[in-house]
Amino acid sequence: MFLLLHLWVRSLKILYTAVAIVVLSVMADICPICGLPKDLCVCGEIGKEQQRIRIRFETRKFGRPTTIVEGIDDKDTDLGSLAQKLKSFCACGGTAKNGQIILQGDHREKVRQYLIKLGYPEENIEVQ
Repeated sequence: MFLLLHLWVRSLKILYTAVAIVVLSVMADICPICGLPKDLCVCGEIGKEQQRIRIRFETRKFGRPTTIVEGIDDKDTDLGSLAQKLKSFCACGGTAKNGQIILQGDHREKVRQYLIKLGYPEENIEVQ
């Protein structure tokens, strides 16, 4: 009887330890900026609302039309991957450098629509 009771207490300790580890791993997924769990974190949305994005048209060397997107914070957003998505959406070439996304051709309205679809506020996007 004593052996059975000892095994039962030992299994409870193991169960308690496993539950404590699970609780600690869940608690570790808290955003250090806003203090909310990562699933409910709003830091990215707040960052998007504070940015002023300018989409402008420029004629380059030999009269080539280009669309330039400026004002996207490159600390929060990977400009390279965003440029790749915009190039795919607009079916054009382009690059991301010096905090700008440069697309070949006049794609101001398409870029504006795509950024709104990504969650950037419409009133913070200025098309020139």
